[in-house]
Amino acid sequence: MKRNPRKVRWTKAFRKAAGKEMTIDSTIDFEKRRNVPVRYDRELVQTTVKAMKRVGEIKARRERTFYKNRMAASREKQKAHRRKMLEQAKSSVTLHEPLAAEEAESLNGSKKIKLTVNSKHKSALIPGEGKSMGMDID
Repeated sequence: MKRNPRKVRWTKAFRKAAGKEMTIDSTIDFEKRRNVPVRYDRELVQTTVKAMKRVGEIKARRERTFYKNRMAASREKQKAHRRKMLEQAKSSVTLHEPLAAEEAESLNGSKKIKLTVNSKHKSALIPGEGKSMGMDID
């Protein structure tokens, strides 16, 4: 079965065409191994080490910007999704009003109120029956 390599997700051609591959960057090709023996030179080693550090910095910076550019679209989607969830949560939030122990027993804690924008002072806490949540140690 013949397939177009740009449409098959596991091929290099697809990754490159979709902008998912970092091989577009020339710094990766720059670091190829050279199997040619070179006579030892102290200055050459120092400049090589400096160049390796610099290439590493450039590569890390380019990888970060590459990742940020790819994630920009998903960041917008996440923001829109979070806004939508907040709107849904605001419209359907119900809180239990704090009650005295006697009122709680008579109503069994079933009294609920709607949260409005102006009533931020309402508590979401439900009073306990005097028991602690901790573990008792003998």
